[in-house]
Amino acid sequence: MKNSSITRRRFFQGTLVSGGALAVAAATGRQLPATEKERTKPRSGGVILFQGDSITDAHRDRKSDGPNASPGLGRGYPCLAAAAILAEYPEADLKVFNRGISGNKVPDLAARWQDDAVALKPDVLSILIGVNDLWHKLAGRYEGTVADYESGYRALLGQTLQALPAVRLVVCEPFVLRCGAVNESWFPEFEQRRAAARKVAEEMKLTLVPFQSMFDEAVKRAEPQYWAADGVHPTLAGHALMAKTWRDVVGI
Repeated sequence: MKNSSITRRRFFQGTLVSGGALAVAAATGRQLPATEKERTKPRSGGVILFQGDSITDAHRDRKSDGPNASPGLGRGYPCLAAAAILAEYPEADLKVFNRGISGNKVPDLAARWQDDAVALKPDVLSILIGVNDLWHKLAGRYEGTVADYESGYRALLGQTLQALPAVRLVVCEPFVLRCGAVNESWFPEFEQRRAAARKVAEEMKLTLVPFQSMFDEAVKRAEPQYWAADGVHPTLAGHALMAKTWRDVVGI
């Protein structure tokens, strides 16, 4: 039983390298060294789940809640990543789900976690959450602090590992670009929340996808609006960059 759990936990482990190096390579278009491009063939029947807020939701059709369905995967990075993975491993019988919900904060994830995450028994569970925890606060609709975000996130991840000890958790770094809705009122608190997400991932030894670092490099190539018109929600180019970086870092 122990060996089976270990095998399941190593699902999609692959070759992992510095998240910063991968983000820079993905954002600048530089070729990754051969060893960094290696991917791990997934086990047959594996489940991948994307969770988060509107960035992950990406206008998905919530009535189409089965795996591998284009409407249910939305129009963003989960769909783009899923399409590439499913095309690369047709023999693996993978199941990819998107359960992101627009407007969600960490407490909202916690409230629906049993049905929308644990019950799906994912092998890989990717989470991108944090921008609404600040955006809603700035709009006067939420009072959560940075400490609340960090403790709530840590509790959610701990609960997940307790329920699914073999799951591989992927923490996606929250990000904003300085344009559109994002102005100086977001700082320095947004950076504090970003640091909190990184801290939790590092302390719990989870995979971290450095989306902010990726976009920081990307804006050297094109203006922020090219990647995320309102500073929060990625454009098609932004989502494509996210999907590529996610796959590179996670190793799928």
